[in-house]
Amino acid sequence: MKKSELRNYAALIARKGGNIQKGQEVVIRAGLDQPEFVQMLVEECYRAGAGKVMVEWNYDALARLHVRYQKEKTLCKTEDWELARLTHRRDTLPVMIHLESEDPDGLKGINQKKYMKAIQAKSLVAKPYRDAMENKYQWCIAGVPGEAWAKKMYPHLRKSQAVEQLWRDILRVSRAEGDAVANWTEHNADLRARCDHLNALKLRKLHYTAANGTDLTVGLIPGAVFAGGSEKTRSGVEFNPNIPSEEVFTSPKAGEAEGIVYATRPLSYMGQLIEDFSVRFEGGRAVEVHAGRNEELLKAAIAMDPNAAMLGECALIPASSPISQSGLLFYSTLYDENASCHLALGAGFNECYPGYEKYSKAELQEIGINDSLIHEDFMIGCESMDIDGYTEDGQCVPIFRHGEWAF
Repeated sequence: MKKSELRNYAALIARKGGNIQKGQEVVIRAGLDQPEFVQMLVEECYRAGAGKVMVEWNYDALARLHVRYQKEKTLCKTEDWELARLTHRRDTLPVMIHLESEDPDGLKGINQKKYMKAIQAKSLVAKPYRDAMENKYQWCIAGVPGEAWAKKMYPHLRKSQAVEQLWRDILRVSRAEGDAVANWTEHNADLRARCDHLNALKLRKLHYTAANGTDLTVGLIPGAVFAGGSEKTRSGVEFNPNIPSEEVFTSPKAGEAEGIVYATRPLSYMGQLIEDFSVRFEGGRAVEVHAGRNEELLKAAIAMDPNAAMLGECALIPASSPISQSGLLFYSTLYDENASCHLALGAGFNECYPGYEKYSKAELQEIGINDSLIHEDFMIGCESMDIDGYTEDGQCVPIFRHGEWAF
């Protein structure tokens, strides 16, 4: 892979993804797989105006060791220095950049119950800090190839060849070839136009059907809007949180979902794959789940807190999206969620309700935006999927036909 191509991608992440402002702090979270690219990204962040760039490394093998050998009480404890770090980030609002490169099976065999308890305990402590930061800072998630991830996708290639091929795939589906910044400017404009059309319809519910048995109706919040592509902080700084991103999404009304939906791609959750699964909703809650693999992990996810079993997102993506057309299964939610329509269990997006900053967290929940410790996307789109929208006056409007936009 040419260094010029990688630097172009690093510049896209720093300037269009995080849109770093002069003097702003930046935190990069990355695995150990691509230290040279991380170094390149750090330099691009400084070139974009960052005042300070910090890198936090993660490694699944260490996580497995911690869960194996630490006592549960130790594993669940949030140390004083961790609280100080959360406080610092709440007060300084750094740009948060997450580089995904993990092995999709990196936590296979881990003590799920013990690990989930630790995640839950630490998430409860961190949540007030994250709530205080919500929509006030820029963040971006992008992918870089790890060897284990690349071999998962290309088992017939040597490691170096698999990594090279995955780099090619990532740059292509991320619209990072050629003038990447211009590509994203055009792409954001297209997504905004689709949002404008949907918002003009004033939809009250969506009805999903597909040949695989999906038959699900989801209620929408009166006055809530569809969003997609770039977002803005409360202070007006535009950024792109996901590279790639093909979705137009909204937060549905918590407690209004009826029917069954079948996943069309595996879900990578807590370093493990949940496959061949379905979720049945009654009264807005997931009341029954089945999976061909890791069903207990899926059940643990929806039991994370009282609202984890309700929906927080409805995302619309055509089957002709670049990731879908690639024919690849990335084993990564960042990519696979952008291959097809998806739903998310757990937290919704406050920014989907105009004037959200004027309301308290409790008031936004009352309006219908779900609040939870988790937000887990799972893919449901396919070429046979039809979606009908119903307006406030009961009119039925075709939104998707045969997996594609109907307008």
